[in-house]
Amino acid sequence: MATSPTPPAASGAPAAPRVPARIHRRRWVILSVLMLSLLIVVLDNSILNVAMKTIATPAPTGLGATQSELEWAINSYTLVFAGLLFTSGLLGDRLGRKKVLLFGLAVFGTGSVLAAVSASPAQLIVFRALMGLGGAFVMPATLAILMNVFEREEQPRAIGVWAGGVGLAIAIGPIAGGLLLDHFWWGSVFLINVPIVLVALAAMVLLVPDSKDPAPGRLDPAGVLLSVVGLVLLVYGIIKGGQLADFTDPEVVGTVAGGVAVLAAFVVHQKRSDHPSIDIGYFRKPAFSAAVTAIALVFFALMGVTFFIVFYVQSVRGYSPLEAGLLILPLAAAQLIFAPRARHAVDRFGARAVCTAGMLVVAVTMAGMLLLDRHTPLWVLEVLFFLQGTGMAHIMPPVTVTIMQALPREKAGSGSALNNIFRQVGGTLGVAVLGSLLSTSYRDGIQGTLDALPRVPGPVRIAAGESIEATLGLAQRLGPPAARPLALAADGAFLHAMHVTALASAAVSVLGAAVVAGFLPGRMGPAPHSAERRDGRKAGAAR
Repeated sequence: MATSPTPPAASGAPAAPRVPARIHRRRWVILSVLMLSLLIVVLDNSILNVAMKTIATPAPTGLGATQSELEWAINSYTLVFAGLLFTSGLLGDRLGRKKVLLFGLAVFGTGSVLAAVSASPAQLIVFRALMGLGGAFVMPATLAILMNVFEREEQPRAIGVWAGGVGLAIAIGPIAGGLLLDHFWWGSVFLINVPIVLVALAAMVLLVPDSKDPAPGRLDPAGVLLSVVGLVLLVYGIIKGGQLADFTDPEVVGTVAGGVAVLAAFVVHQKRSDHPSIDIGYFRKPAFSAAVTAIALVFFALMGVTFFIVFYVQSVRGYSPLEAGLLILPLAAAQLIFAPRARHAVDRFGARAVCTAGMLVVAVTMAGMLLLDRHTPLWVLEVLFFLQGTGMAHIMPPVTVTIMQALPREKAGSGSALNNIFRQVGGTLGVAVLGSLLSTSYRDGIQGTLDALPRVPGPVRIAAGESIEATLGLAQRLGPPAARPLALAADGAFLHAMHVTALASAAVSVLGAAVVAGFLPGRMGPAPHSAERRDGRKAGAAR
């Protein structure tokens, strides 16, 4: 196989290129194809948030899904996705990342078609789980392939582009969803994935090279099973705690404790195994542990805020789903602008300083949500979004580079899976915990007003206190004389709850800044030893 020209070995000479020349020449085209694959997975989840209200509408407009069924339409995807991330990363390293990515895309596309034609909420939940299976095989593979088509010195720039694409997809989702729902039926938000999947599959087959660990060792079925069971139990417990708004419930405590216990058994098994799925020793590196912790904390804060901002913009301010999506554009624009350039700041100031500053900027923007009320000028929200995106753009690329470059290249699938697991668990925990805090604070604020309503049965008052949407629904049923005061009380209670939740998000971001400042390295060290360094083979190089 032809490779890039290499200088003769000499003391102080640069290391020989590890990526074949023909692959190196088309590396940015390959990244574009990977971004297309990543786009559908991230975009689909943000689109679904916009479609929830339509899906809850009775047939033929929607499916008449209940609140619980809507939650499980989201959670079935999350459970399968989170539970299989680590397994999919291992399979990519062993079988080939391109093969795994093609499989994931095909499953995701199939699940999208079936979800679009679902005849009941139960079918939608099942097909969303199928989409989660496909997504779990797509996400880790995109980053793992990226690490195998770019040389080490270009990886920070490529990861910056990759991270910017994630931000773009998050913003495009609500806009695309709003446009589709304005012109087509609810299933179109899933069917839109199909042409993107077909294009991505064709481009993947033609342009993207395969890569895998050349010496993967024996299979570790016990480790794989423990990782799947532990992650599913942990994520299910977190989701259930958020649904019940009570993390002390015996079912929640038991499930979370069971998940933690199984994951602890996984760690013990990996330490004792002579063929572990992942070298637990990587977590003894302060930089590696700080990076994955930072990802979990920043997504904890971000996803919690995203949860309540949707209600603020649509329920309190009265904007449509499409308008709400357009308002998020500054967040995506900032990530698109700054994420690919974050490496310049890291080169100048070091990863620790850049990520700490980014975390503090995110914390300030979270606290800045206290400025938002019923009549706050929209430019204030837009500035907060832009600054928040700027902070995120200076966190995600450096910490992702730290994680991925801490592992040998041939273990890129496992590293990418760990990156995504901590992001997914952090985000899920953020929605559950901060969503629970929002719900509890709102219920406490509105309950007095609801209790004072005459001739409203107790169960109706309790149901109306579950969310601002439920309260506004009751206000509409009560008629004009009572509707206005109740709606104003609902706005006030929600704004107070939103401010409490924003302060909690800011506190989590400050904690993340402390972790990064204390443990992330200022400069990246040399790459870890790998099979390539030991025997001169191009271990894991793209083929």
